[in-house]
Amino acid sequence: MHDLRFIRENPKEFDGAMARRGLEAQSPAILRLDEERRAVQTQLQTIQNERNEKSREVGEIKKSGGDADQLMKEVSALKDKMAELEEQDRTLGESLNQHLAGLPNILFDDVPDGADEADNKEVRKWGDPKNPNGANKAPEHYEIGERLGMMDFETAAKLSGSRFVLMHSALAKMERALAQFFLDTHTGEHGYIEVSAPLLVRDETMYGTGQLPKFSEDLFRTTRGDWLIPTAEVPLTNMVAQEIVSEDYLPRRYTAFTPCFRSEAGSAGKDTRGMLRQHQFYKVELVSVTLPEESEAEHERMTECAEKILQKLELPYRTVVLCTGDTGFGAKKTYDIEVWLPGQDTYREISSCSNCGDFQARRMNARFKRKDSKKNEFLHTLNGSGVAVGRALIAVMENYYDPADGGVFVPEVLKPYMGGLDKILPQA
Repeated sequence: MHDLRFIRENPKEFDGAMARRGLEAQSPAILRLDEERRAVQTQLQTIQNERNEKSREVGEIKKSGGDADQLMKEVSALKDKMAELEEQDRTLGESLNQHLAGLPNILFDDVPDGADEADNKEVRKWGDPKNPNGANKAPEHYEIGERLGMMDFETAAKLSGSRFVLMHSALAKMERALAQFFLDTHTGEHGYIEVSAPLLVRDETMYGTGQLPKFSEDLFRTTRGDWLIPTAEVPLTNMVAQEIVSEDYLPRRYTAFTPCFRSEAGSAGKDTRGMLRQHQFYKVELVSVTLPEESEAEHERMTECAEKILQKLELPYRTVVLCTGDTGFGAKKTYDIEVWLPGQDTYREISSCSNCGDFQARRMNARFKRKDSKKNEFLHTLNGSGVAVGRALIAVMENYYDPADGGVFVPEVLKPYMGGLDKILPQA
């Protein structure tokens, strides 16, 4: 959500910010609605004052024993007019909020201009990619998993349809091991508080983080009207919704391991093989709630926390800053961390870390109070994957694949979680 006062005072600047998002000028329509609403509110206040004065006169006339019938009729007519204006105010307010709620966040100035992911800018790389340029190309994860006899897409399709997978034995254990390793690292080394969060949330919770109303097609909804979370960002960030926290409370850092549910409505034909893009997947999410002046530094810190996970797993990756055309709806700036997948001979996203500024806080009315001030200010919120568990499993399978016997070596940091197992071998 946007600051209406900022738009009133800086309409050209706001339109320029929306132009970077590929949108036409938005301030004329917003300010027209705003002016109409304020005119109605002014009229309403005038009639309210008139009604109060006439009501006072009615009381005085009755007290003196006079006839106040005509004046009472005027008061009743004013009351009816007030009800009419209140409805106009409500309708205009809803229209204004709907318009504002459908507009993306204002990007930071240092976000590079560009149309799509091809214009994203590489920030850094870590590790040496295995088999680059297709040299001795490794099999893809689904080929490895099926050869191991532990990854079953046919049975999953029988149970649930497309974009699901059924895993068992050592691969299922490694998926769980990865999640435990991520959580232990973020809570033990990076200062995040582990949260067990609800998977079903209300409309206002989805609205608060920006999933509604714009992205309803990408979500799953129950017959009761609840929404299945697309990411733990939704419940974790909304923990401060409608709250006024003290400055001492900040920064607050949360992490959660949850399943995530996405309809992938806009991804028809993309990544249809394997488990890169599924309706249900697991992720360890990172969320930070900070002071406004600290959010940019927190963004760098969060991205580094996610990168440390891949370094510990010894998985090559690169970090890119997304361009204007690829940055998500609620973000002011986003770093994507892309892990190397030898089977695809390319880097693929495994974490997306975003600074949302006060965009989400305004939608959920999340504020804080400084020690030396009576004024309430909006918080800044950030979120990132720390990291996607399924994609980490894919990366481990492809980067630790042994062509000699079709097995997958277990990364050193995962061995304690795997009962000391050194290698996953094909089932007999």
